[in-house]
Amino acid sequence: MKKALILDLDNTIYPVSSIQGNLFGEIFRLIDDAAHLNGQVKLDAKEELTRRPYHLVANKYNFGDALKAQGNDLLKEITYHLPIQPFDDYAHIRSSPLIKFLVTTGFTKLQWSKVKMLDIEKDFAEIHIVDPELSTQTKKDVFADILKRHHLSTDAVLVIGDDPESEIKAATELGIDTFLFDPENKHPETTATFKSFNLKEVLDVLS
Repeated sequence: MKKALILDLDNTIYPVSSIQGNLFGEIFRLIDDAAHLNGQVKLDAKEELTRRPYHLVANKYNFGDALKAQGNDLLKEITYHLPIQPFDDYAHIRSSPLIKFLVTTGFTKLQWSKVKMLDIEKDFAEIHIVDPELSTQTKKDVFADILKRHHLSTDAVLVIGDDPESEIKAATELGIDTFLFDPENKHPETTATFKSFNLKEVLDVLS
């Protein structure tokens, strides 16, 4: 029986696409101005930035040290102060009596500002921001620490997220059941324990 839920933030609780115009304008302009990147790389990198942390995208598309550092300097100071609406189905997760933890990767100031604008801080027993600029800690490390401190067995926890290569992979390596939220069916083949187009089905998994 599940006793706890661990959730990702971006594209799991709310759609990044709903805020990307206000959030990524400056970093997108920085990428567009990078003469050493070709047009397709720029398009692909900007699209992926709505789904994955900056440092991973920068490494994947060979931004180089200078552009990577410029982006880091810009993003680590950004905060978001406009209203954000969660996915409608998040209400079902919010109403669950299970203990809930939020574990998200990104820049500390930015991630905390999104939590506050979503008004979800009170939904979670703990909120953990894995900031590569501040620590070498990974989501896998945080998951293991949560289990240890709260005396939770792996089969008592469900990890919910949208990224097969991030929280889903980390949980799987620890033997924790996973729920891949994939509303656009971007990952038709997955190793996740469960997969759905909507968050409401998490409750079906728990029942």
